[in-house]
Amino acid sequence: MSSYSSAISTMGTILVAMAFFAAVEAMLPLHARGAWGRRHLGPNLLLTFVTFATNAVFNVGLVLLLERQEIAGVGLLRMYGVPYVPATVAVVLALDFANYLAHVGMHASPVLWRFHSVHHSDPAVDVTTTIRQHPGEGVIRYVVLAVAACGIGATPAAFAVYRAWSVLHGLLEHANVRVPSRLDAIVSWVVTTPNMHKVHHSRRVEETNSNYGNIFALFDRWFSTFTPTDRGLRVAYGLDGLDEQSVQTTAGLLALPFRGALASPDATVPNAVVARAPRSS
Repeated sequence: MSSYSSAISTMGTILVAMAFFAAVEAMLPLHARGAWGRRHLGPNLLLTFVTFATNAVFNVGLVLLLERQEIAGVGLLRMYGVPYVPATVAVVLALDFANYLAHVGMHASPVLWRFHSVHHSDPAVDVTTTIRQHPGEGVIRYVVLAVAACGIGATPAAFAVYRAWSVLHGLLEHANVRVPSRLDAIVSWVVTTPNMHKVHHSRRVEETNSNYGNIFALFDRWFSTFTPTDRGLRVAYGLDGLDEQSVQTTAGLLALPFRGALASPDATVPNAVVARAPRSS
C-alpha cells in the first residue's frame, strides 16, 4: 500500500513541477507559442496521464522486486559491500547509462522506433512534451531499468532518487525556455540541457540521432553521439509526414506504432553506437 501512496504522491509532485516550468516558459520563452503549441496541449496531457497510470504499475512492481532483492542481499553492490552513498551514486549512473542505451536502441530498431516516434512527432516542444509517450515505450524503458536495477542491486531508495531526478530533469530539458547559449554549452559538459535536448527533437536525421542523454551528457560525449547545443536554438521540431491533425490526436498517437505506412529507420551515427530515425522527405 505504501508503494501505491508513494506513486500518487510522485504524480502530484510532477504535476506541480510541470506547472512551475509552464510558468517559466511564459516568462522566458525560447519560441513564441504558435498554433501547434496550443493544439498539442490536449493530446500531450492525456498521454501524460496514460503514462502516469501505466508507469505507476511498472514502478510499484519494480520497487517490490527491489525490496525482495534487498532482503535477500542480491546484487553486485551488496556482493562487494559498497557503502550507501557511493552505492547510490553508482545506481544513478548505471540506470542513466541503461536509459541511454535504451534510447539509442529505440532509434536503432524499426519496431521500437514505432513506439518512440510518438514522442518525437510533437511539432512543438515544451514541458508537456516530456511525458508525451506511448505505453509501449514505457514497457521498453521499464524492462531495461529492471534489468539494470536488479543486476546492480539498487535499493528502492536509490531507485527513487534516480526516478525523481530523471523526471524533473526531463521537464527542464523539454521546457520551452530561453537559456543563455554560453551557460547551456558549459553545463552540457556534465548534464543534458534544454538547448542540447532540443537538438534531439530536430526533423533532421543527423540531429535526431544525437544527444540521447537522459540526465548526464557524458555518455553522448564518450560515444560520439553529441551535437553542439547551439543548434537547439533553431531546429524545426517533429517528424516529416506526421503533422496531420488526424495523427496528432490522442487516438491517432496511440495508433501510430501500428500504422503500416510509418517510415522505418535508415540513418546511422558513428563510433560503435548505431542510432536511427525516419527518413527525411
